[in-house]
Amino acid sequence: MAEDSPFTVDADWLQQRLGEPGLTIIDASWYLPTQKRDARGEYEAAHIPGARFLDQDAVSDPDSPLPHTLPSPQHFAQYVGSMGVSADDTIVVYDGPGFFSAPRAWWMFRVMGVFQTYILEGGFDGWKAARRPVTAEPTKIAPSVFHADFDAGRVASLADMRRIVDTGESQIADARGPGRFTGTEPEPRAGIRSGHMPGARNLPYSALSENGQLLSKDRLRKVIEGAGIDLSKPVITSCGSGITAAVATLALETLGHTDNRLYDGSWTEWGGLSDTPVVTGKE
Repeated sequence: MAEDSPFTVDADWLQQRLGEPGLTIIDASWYLPTQKRDARGEYEAAHIPGARFLDQDAVSDPDSPLPHTLPSPQHFAQYVGSMGVSADDTIVVYDGPGFFSAPRAWWMFRVMGVFQTYILEGGFDGWKAARRPVTAEPTKIAPSVFHADFDAGRVASLADMRRIVDTGESQIADARGPGRFTGTEPEPRAGIRSGHMPGARNLPYSALSENGQLLSKDRLRKVIEGAGIDLSKPVITSCGSGITAAVATLALETLGHTDNRLYDGSWTEWGGLSDTPVVTGKE
């Protein structure tokens, strides 16, 4: 395990355990169109030996009009079971850069009751740069029965967020970049207003890692407190569509902050409605 976070493993740790029974490796890469990367294409060209590909779009709720909505426990269990994942496995998830989309998969597994889930420090980009083993061979998969133990208390709904914005009963950490938070940059999705929820604090996901490594606990604490977030009080994490909010969740959990929820609809839901309050600027 990595030194500073109980939720990450380093490349040495993983390489030494490749092929071990009960270890499941998952490529959970997903990218914004602006990143110009094809997650599935990259996986098919090269992946860590034994890794399976988790499609962040396919694993989401098929009945939701919003992107990346957390699926029902039944849908999630069916999807990951078809990947050959068991709730008894030790799961290591990774993405390309390290801490972009992998934390979303980490969060989903934990919400579904699998706590022995870890994120690979350095991501696949770092793995390849170090010339560690990769393969283009399809991973042989035997479907498994996955038993989900869903914790609805880790997820915030639109109704929750309307109340929180009204009452201030919880802090809101928005993991989008500063331009989108302040409204000086347009949203990447059409029809979504610019700005943020009243009272939200900007905690850009990109400020929580460096060179594919999660920041040390001391640095995480400085960044989070520097954003105006009190670690002794409840926090809701949010972002554009629920992916990078999980990076903020990971940072909070690494510091022992467990009174947090992730707003799954995130800005795509809030900013896409006409009757939700939106503010611009830094506050």
